Amino acid sequence: MLKILLSAFLLTGWFNIEWHHDLKEAETIAKSEHRFILLNFSGSDWCGPCIRMHKEIFNDDVFRHFADSSLVMVNADFPRMRKNQLPPQQQQLNDAMADQYNPKGKFPLTLLLTADGKVLKTWDGFPDGGAPAFTQQVRTITAAGN
Repeated sequence: MLKILLSAFLLTGWFNIEWHHDLKEAETIAKSEHRFILLNFSGSDWCGPCIRMHKEIFNDDVFRHFADSSLVMVNADFPRMRKNQLPPQQQQLNDAMADQYNPKGKFPLTLLLTADGKVLKTWDGFPDGGAPAFTQQVRTITAAGN
């Protein structure tokens, strides 16, 4: 019975994306697994389009399946509420990612990177077309980059 439940669980896509929070770690994984990096800058407790992006795009079954096989997902979150503040070490990592990839402080900002950190595509704000269009764009770019 457990095998049946586990199989159903895996087949229906009821899993969450594994988010990384350290770009150097993500680059190491991307290089070893021949994947691309999707870096997302968000304000999880104040940015409406950021919250919508996580809910509607990153939680979409088709996107999650694609991401699971092709991407290393990195989230640099910049919450504002005191109760959601990040540990100082994580804040430093996020600040370093922002200095390099988001110096203007745009939210949400999503970048598709090579394993070496080269920017292939940038999405400023909530992507047009929702999850299907976003997933197809990422899929097309990564297919061309292989």
